[in-house]
Amino acid sequence: MKRYAQIVSTGRYVPEHEMSNDMLRKRFDLIVPDFIDKMEAGSGIKSRFYAPDDWATSDVALPAARQALERAGRKPEDVDLIILGTDSPDYITPATSVVLQHKLGAKNAGTFDVGCACASFPTGLDLAAGMIVANPSIRTILVVGVYLMHKLASADDPMIFFYGDGAGAAVVEPSDEPGFISSAFLADGSYHRSWGIYSGGTFEPATAKSVEAGRTQVRMVDRYPPEINHNGWPRIVRTLAKNGGFAVSDIDMAIFTQVRRPSIELVMGELGIPLEKTHTVMEKWGYTGSACVGMAFDDAVQQKKIKPGNLVVFVGSGVGYNQAGSAFRVGKL
Repeated sequence: MKRYAQIVSTGRYVPEHEMSNDMLRKRFDLIVPDFIDKMEAGSGIKSRFYAPDDWATSDVALPAARQALERAGRKPEDVDLIILGTDSPDYITPATSVVLQHKLGAKNAGTFDVGCACASFPTGLDLAAGMIVANPSIRTILVVGVYLMHKLASADDPMIFFYGDGAGAAVVEPSDEPGFISSAFLADGSYHRSWGIYSGGTFEPATAKSVEAGRTQVRMVDRYPPEINHNGWPRIVRTLAKNGGFAVSDIDMAIFTQVRRPSIELVMGELGIPLEKTHTVMEKWGYTGSACVGMAFDDAVQQKKIKPGNLVVFVGSGVGYNQAGSAFRVGKL
């Protein structure tokens, strides 16, 4: 019997402490007048939530991981592999996935991190499906996307407007019927110096001078042209369709990186897909980076906007510049 891979459950975590746009206006309006108003109009983001100050990224991932496992009827010791995607890790090394494995109590699981920013969750799903199909010994894979970037940003940087904390998770297991359909990847490394944390690695090891200058914190150095997503997302979706042998019009739900609602609306129009076949969460949770695709997927599932048999495509894009897509025919969630 042929071995397939299917998403069997989802989970998410949204912290309790809200940082609304009105709260940010009090901080920034005298410094950069109308900046928050412009960012809200351009993105659709109205609020975001922060984890406790003493939490690390693995702590944010933990509740989402537990929820996904509970919904799948699995225990931590049932997990064979943890794939964790983030660009706000606990440490440069060791991997955040191994810290999560310890905190979760997944004593039988191997782990690795995926570090392609907001493309990490679709990439994780693609990797999990490939592992399931190619390795009969692997049964339960936990995929987690998690973000705690506000902790790596300066509180005085207006770009903190975007950063919300959170985690999204999914359990992927073998199935008798096709679940995973296709994957797609794009990248343009010429943008690698545009947005990131540029001191603390081997390019520029952290020094007292670099810390004082703020170079160990996340910074936007050059603006990304919106066309990267406006052109890249349709290309990813069409590649998924071509590779998977389906028509774009067959898609029941398209989940995109949750950074600008107008971009999603534009791309849906370009693809000829009705807007009711996408789902957004940035307006209530902010831009949750590596977590946002998984969080939006879980929210759509919980709102019953995704039904068994639906064709769902996931498209993520993030700094670097990385883009990735994954297509699944989902079962009962």
